[in-house]
Amino acid sequence: MSDRGDADPGLLERARLGDREAFAALVLVHDAGLRALAYRLLGDRERMDDVLQETYLRACRALPRFRGAAALGTWLYRIAYNACLDELARVRAAPSLTLEQEHERLDGRPDPADTVSGRAELAEALARLAPVDRAAVLLVDAQGFDYASAAEVLGVPVGTVASRLSRARRALRRALGERAQGVAG
Repeated sequence: MSDRGDADPGLLERARLGDREAFAALVLVHDAGLRALAYRLLGDRERMDDVLQETYLRACRALPRFRGAAALGTWLYRIAYNACLDELARVRAAPSLTLEQEHERLDGRPDPADTVSGRAELAEALARLAPVDRAAVLLVDAQGFDYASAAEVLGVPVGTVASRLSRARRALRRALGERAQGVAG
């Protein structure tokens, strides 16, 4: 991950002391990336919004205890990842919609992932990955985290990140290759 996780020490201290504007400024730096991670893990804007609200609430409450052992961005991504896993576990037993039903349910807002050619197929292939594999791909390939930072966010050894990435990339190549062959044939 680039140094985007390193917060201005003065801003961080003001946020720790309860300055809401300082906290909002810290969170704003990471909001787009956290949204992308949560959306791709959950596949639903409303659930994403709920999880991010929970993430920011947890972060605000825990900020006075933040020691800076990790970069602030890494710490926020870890909170968001855990909140996503909590949400996935909570709804695991609930009946799920098919991808077609989910698209019909959406309110017509354009999905940013569909604005670039081929992104819909990638989104579908990503959605079929196990959440832990999807998170590794999203953190490293989409968010630019290095393996060590991704391992910290995911709470696993660096080697586990590498194996999850290998497995996920292989599955993505297979899924996207099959689609390309199906269209060509």
